[in-house]
Amino acid sequence: MPLSPDEATRFAALLSGQAGPLTARWTELVTASLRGRLSGAELQRQSAELQRAFEQAFAGGATDLGDEAAAELRAQLSELSSTRARQGFTATETAVSVYALKEATLEILGNRDDPATLRDYVAFSGFVDQAALFTFDSYVRVRESLIADQAEQLLELSTPVVKLWEGVVAVPLVGTLDSARAQVVMERLLQTLVDTGSPYAIIDITGVPAVDTQVAQHILKTVVAARLMGADCIISGIRPQIAQTIVALGIEFGDIATKSSLADALRHVISQNKRTGR
Repeated sequence: MPLSPDEATRFAALLSGQAGPLTARWTELVTASLRGRLSGAELQRQSAELQRAFEQAFAGGATDLGDEAAAELRAQLSELSSTRARQGFTATETAVSVYALKEATLEILGNRDDPATLRDYVAFSGFVDQAALFTFDSYVRVRESLIADQAEQLLELSTPVVKLWEGVVAVPLVGTLDSARAQVVMERLLQTLVDTGSPYAIIDITGVPAVDTQVAQHILKTVVAARLMGADCIISGIRPQIAQTIVALGIEFGDIATKSSLADALRHVISQNKRTGR
């Protein structure tokens, strides 16, 4: 149930008149819930800023968190969520920091047996619940964004393209090669071929645990793309188990050179260089 304008006005006055005791008690409750993982001074600052944002929202006539008068409060809650997500706190811990305002406010209310006071508090609790849920949702969005960014960074780190020799670059693959990773491999290899002008590229699959039809197709697409850029590709790391799997699956690499180790592939490239006089 949303606050009425009169209830919003009364709570604005309460938050303003009891700002000091309310902020102090709110900070104590949050400190206990976070078990000392943030300094008292930092929590005091956050509580004071949120208290003022609640007060301004009520003073502006906000009866619902979605009201225009609550815009600053929503911004403060979003900032709290973003900060806590980056600091490693959970969504529950973040929301509880807002819920604690209800307990702190209840303790400074006047006559709790007064029906009018209790009605006001119930309406106020509903508003705080909205704020806590808004904080929870904001936290989840920020956390999902952070996880997506980290996954992208790990994907890039897991597909390095290294220069082995003058005119020779290599892509040492480790782990499963799915469609997303194969696309990153192809893009990084092609860009490196452009940057270095290398005529040879070695795709090393020593660290790939298994090669199935899908993995083979990804490798073949990468080889074709590199050839279109004018580079010859050699696939290295063909272990006995992988060789048997490739034969059993009927996968054909055609005229693509394959070697059992990266060293063999490099020796092959060097011999090709001598033969062609590069």
